[in-house]
Parts: sequence; C-alpha cells; structure tokens
Amino acid sequence: MGFTRSRNRLLAAAAGLGLVATALATPALAAPPKEKLSPRTLAKVHSAVDSTITRSAMSGIAWYTDKATGRVVVTADSTVPESSLRKLSRLTRTVGVDADAITVKRARGEFKPLLGPGDAIYGEGFRCSVGFNVRSGGTYYFLTAGHCAEDVGTWYTNSGQTTRIGPTVKSSFPGNDYALVRYGNTSLTHPGGYTIGDARVGQRVTRDGSSTGVRSGKVEALGVSVRYRGSGTVRGMIQTNICAESGDSGGPLYAGSTALGITSGGTGDCSSGGTTFFQPVREAVNAYDVKIY
Repeated sequence: MGFTRSRNRLLAAAAGLGLVATALATPALAAPPKEKLSPRTLAKVHSAVDSTITRSAMSGIAWYTDKATGRVVVTADSTVPESSLRKLSRLTRTVGVDADAITVKRARGEFKPLLGPGDAIYGEGFRCSVGFNVRSGGTYYFLTAGHCAEDVGTWYTNSGQTTRIGPTVKSSFPGNDYALVRYGNTSLTHPGGYTIGDARVGQRVTRDGSSTGVRSGKVEALGVSVRYRGSGTVRGMIQTNICAESGDSGGPLYAGSTALGITSGGTGDCSSGGTTFFQPVREAVNAYDVKIY
C-alpha cells in the first residue's frame, strides 16, 4: 500500500472494517444444567474458573459469564490440549463447581495480540491501526491498542518512518489494552464523526483494520477475560465472530456512527474465519479523560 493510501487511512482514522466469521465450537463437554443458575451461584462459578486459569500455566483461553444460559463459557484455542481442559474441570470441581455449570468450546487458530509489520501506523518495527480520534481541550489524539504502543515512543504514517504523527502519551497492557497517541504533526488532519456507546450481545457491528479492511459480524459476549498466547491477560473484553489479522490491532469497532471498541487480539485468520476481542472504548476514554468527537 502506497504512501497516499496509508496517509488516507490515517486521516480516516476510524473508518470501519468488518467481515463475517464464526469461531468453530465443539459441543459442550457437559450436559446442560437442568435449571439456570442464580446470579450468586453463577458469580461463584466464574470466580472459580477465573482463579483456576489465573493460577495455572494455561494460555490461549477466554472465559465469560453467559447470563442468558446461566453458565460460564470457556473458549480454548487450538493450542490448548484436551488434558488442560480436563484438568480445569477437575480443579473447579474441587472448589464445589459442578461440571454442568461450565460450557467448553473450541476456537480454530490461536488467541494472540494482533500485531505485525505492514501498512498503517508504524513505530519501532511494528505496524498497527488507528482507532478513534479523540481530544482534550484543543489537543488532538487517537486511541489504539496498548500492546501496540507499550514499546513504541513515536508513530509514523509510512513504513519508511519519514512522516511523523506524534508520540505515545500513555498505554495500558495487559489487564487493559488501550493507548493514547498525540497528534504532533500539524499537517495531519484528524476528522471525527463518532459518538461513544456500549456494545450489546447479538448486535451487528463492524471493525476496521489496516491488514484486512472492513469486516462485519456479531457481538457474541461481553465482559470476557482472555489470556493470550505468549502475552498477558486482558479483562472486560467484547467478543465477536469478526475475523482480524496481524496489523489490525488498534482499529475501531463500531455500529453506524457509534464507537464501541478497539481491536485487541484473537485467532488472526480471515481466510477461514475467527474470533476477535475488543477493548471497550468507553473505558479508554474515561481512563485518559478525553472525548470522542
């Protein structure tokens, strides 16, 4: 992709990219519960699963509470062996959690932060994507993924790093996955057009990224915890069936003109479909005391 197109991507900042892709899921490993668990019991189950995974060496795994079914859903990528899932089941039972309170699914590919060389915003050998333009008073910034920016001091519009955008001001990863970059180059414009909102399960959404373009799909879950392969754990994520690949990290998730999230990571495969996780944008905006416009 040439310089002009790269710069246009930057100026567009949060144009949407989306594609429909569905994570492959195996049947639940346990029979469905006879009755929906109470919120208190469900919270106990989630706490047990969270504690078990956090203390273990497992990665490539995501988990969340599905209030609609009254179960805790655990999704394991292709790198997690069946023996680890059986161990998870045994460990949760030792703290009084019934097997039928947990649904285990499989996702094709590998859960990892989506970061790679290519075209969009460049720094320190990395390429990511612009999320949403934001401002504080008369100072303009954009949001991107925290795992992109933790080792990048300055961002550029091109791979040759001759056109400077500006510096990383703050970043947060793991735990969260967001970062704030200031526009330091006055020759670059930074259009807006979004209002902030919150994702809903079942909602039709679109994402934009510099690797795979505009892709659309559906929100599958909220409040998801993910432990990425070779990286850290992030919490409070939006899970979708939209695919994404390396370099798409940091790009926007939106519905119409409503800003919802920032691309974090997933299975990274748009040839056969995948699962992608997004940092809710409201949390980043509140953390940095900026406004989407």
